[in-house]
Amino acid sequence: MDLRVLSYFLAVAREESFSGAAAAIHISQPTLSRQIADLEEELGRKLFVRGSRGLVLTAEGQQLKKRALELLSLAEKTEEEIRGGMEGISGSISIGAGETYGIHTVTRAFRKLQGSHPGLSLHISSGDGRDLAWQLDNGLIDLAVVFGEVDHSHYECITLPYRDRMGVYLRKDDPLADKKQIFPKKDLIDKPIIINRESSGDLIPGVSLHLFRIAGTYNLLYNASLMAEDGLGCVVGLEHIINTEGTDLVFIPFAPEYRLNMYLIYKKYQVIPRHIALLIDEIRKTAD
Repeated sequence: MDLRVLSYFLAVAREESFSGAAAAIHISQPTLSRQIADLEEELGRKLFVRGSRGLVLTAEGQQLKKRALELLSLAEKTEEEIRGGMEGISGSISIGAGETYGIHTVTRAFRKLQGSHPGLSLHISSGDGRDLAWQLDNGLIDLAVVFGEVDHSHYECITLPYRDRMGVYLRKDDPLADKKQIFPKKDLIDKPIIINRESSGDLIPGVSLHLFRIAGTYNLLYNASLMAEDGLGCVVGLEHIINTEGTDLVFIPFAPEYRLNMYLIYKKYQVIPRHIALLIDEIRKTAD
């Protein structure tokens, strides 16, 4: 399967027409149509059908679109890595991270490294553990910053020095808003709470989730904070992620205090490009 043809396919999917895609990528429409027809024949599946507003992806087309994006991203990363090895220490580093103030540990290490190697660039995407593990396993990111348990048989792991404090975000007009601390078993039993979609077992150690009324789940905290603002429930999350100044929300930590460990992870048994290895070493110095 030709990467160039995959880029043509993505252009058609984006523009929803052969004429628009041909103009966007500067090839003739007959040539583009023939390339897509050949791709469909190679795969033995129709990739597009004509809808009321233009070309629409079939189920097989949707699946190919997802994989084509991954393949082209990997090809671009590989090219950057090889070019960087030839021209000195340069290239991009992709990091996926859970929402945490502790990302400063990574960004400050990168800034120090970039001072000596200005050809480096850093790209950060947000996600929860489920998203990040998938991206890391599929080569879409180089490193990940995660919380909780780590599969040490699959990932190398560096424990980072910052530990996030957990508590709840709730409206300032909530009866609990004047408290300095929240005691989950006492204060939250009768209230709707919104939790991270990866939460399981305990709210915090020794406090079972089964005790509470779960009103919703989230994977990124910003949208959950909007749920809290609209009165859908108290959001269980980490401190400093949402700037509550100027909003209707306040953050109150749990009692007893509970903090989450944070880890930098990357796949085992891989050849690590030099510029990524240098960042790992710089982060390790901070963690030691």
